[in-house]
This record gives sequence, C-alpha cells and structure tokens, in this order.
Amino acid sequence: MATAEQRLTELALELPPAPKPAGVYKPVVQIGNMVYVSGHGPLKSDKTLITGKVGQDLTQEEGYQAARQTGLAILASLREYLGSLDRVSRTIKTLGMVNCPADFGQHPAVINGFSELMRDVFGDDGVGARSAVGMGSLPGNISVEIEVIFEIKD
Repeated sequence: MATAEQRLTELALELPPAPKPAGVYKPVVQIGNMVYVSGHGPLKSDKTLITGKVGQDLTQEEGYQAARQTGLAILASLREYLGSLDRVSRTIKTLGMVNCPADFGQHPAVINGFSELMRDVFGDDGVGARSAVGMGSLPGNISVEIEVIFEIKD
C-alpha cells in the first residue's frame, strides 16, 4: 500500500506554501501523539484565497473545490510541522465551516471536498468524525475554514 507522500505524487497534488498565522496562534500544536491543526482557509499555490459565500457567490461545486484546497493547505502545514505526511496515523475529528447564506443547507456536500481528499491521501485512516456547519461570515470572506485533529506516529 502506498504511503501518504507516495499518494500525493500519484494523485499529482500540489501543496500550497504552508500558511503563516494571521494572528496570535500556532498552525499546529502537538500533545503526545495528537496534533491539533488550527483553522485553515482555501489557500492556493499563488498565495491567494478562495473567497465568497457558497450558494450565493460560489456554486456548491466551487465550495467543494474550496474545501479540497483547504485540505491541501492543511497538508502543507502538517508536512512543514511533521517533516513528512507519512507520520500521520489517522484523522480523528474535523470541523468544517462553510461561509454561506442562511438558506444554504448543503454544508456536508461542501466539506466532502476536504474529507474525500483526506481519504485519497491517507486511505480509510483519513476518514474520521466530522461536523459540517454554516457560518454567516468567515475571516476575509473566505469560503471555507477547516480545523482538524490527527493522530500521529512516533
């Protein structure tokens, strides 16, 4: 079975630069064999962000792609912190937040962009517990913000 780093290559996935904190926090905090990844947005390789409300400015599919891009930004932060994504044992818990109008109800379908990426990179161990919720706004009008907890190998 391929490692996470090998899957990145096989899937031709390009990680953006690991985002720098936009406030007073750490992107990744480790306690024992758990890493807590702070909320990340849909950072692209050109260092721009995907913005707008899903269901208003963006389609559900564009929101899905924003969640997937957020996953790539999270993988970039993990790789920078851990040295290799092969140290990830499994996804424990994800909180996916979708910037959307009050009448939008397809939050899980949007956050699937992130969840399916984690499954593609880490296999079944990439699928964990998850919440997907709508927000009236997100920082900088980003379309998606995701935070996640991973178990890692020593």
